[in-house]
Amino acid sequence: MMVDRMEIDHLLDYGCGKAQSLTETLKPNRPLKYQAYDIGVPEYADPPIPADMVVCIDVLEHIEPEYLENVLDHLEELTEVILFATIHTWPAGKTLDDGRNAHLTQQPYSWWLPKLWERFEIQSFQQLSFFEFAVIAHNQNLSLEKTQALQDKEGLILE
Repeated sequence: MMVDRMEIDHLLDYGCGKAQSLTETLKPNRPLKYQAYDIGVPEYADPPIPADMVVCIDVLEHIEPEYLENVLDHLEELTEVILFATIHTWPAGKTLDDGRNAHLTQQPYSWWLPKLWERFEIQSFQQLSFFEFAVIAHNQNLSLEKTQALQDKEGLILE
């Protein structure tokens, strides 16, 4: 598991939702500070603090287009080392109360990637299905010390 290999101490689940399903999936072999954040869930809406790793699964496509740049900037500010994100590019099967599709930003990965590249160094891109992709990216402002530590831990080439 990436959290163990990279010796992640603090993980931020950005857009965790009510269920916090990531807590059921993660079974790290070391102590891990888990921080849940979701602006739409009152008990998890407190402002988050930066974390070694930020996980943002099935979140960004739900953001209103006029707020997307701010959310991406927020992710950049909060990601001390690694971002893992998945993004759906197609309409959702659900609609909002006002009738709009729940995926408010429906764009192909070719539209999303430049927005991520502005803020992160993308290490991995994988198309998970016709409708979804995942990226692993690191903070562009990593210190030399953290960059070298990551290379040693993961064998990553971070330039």
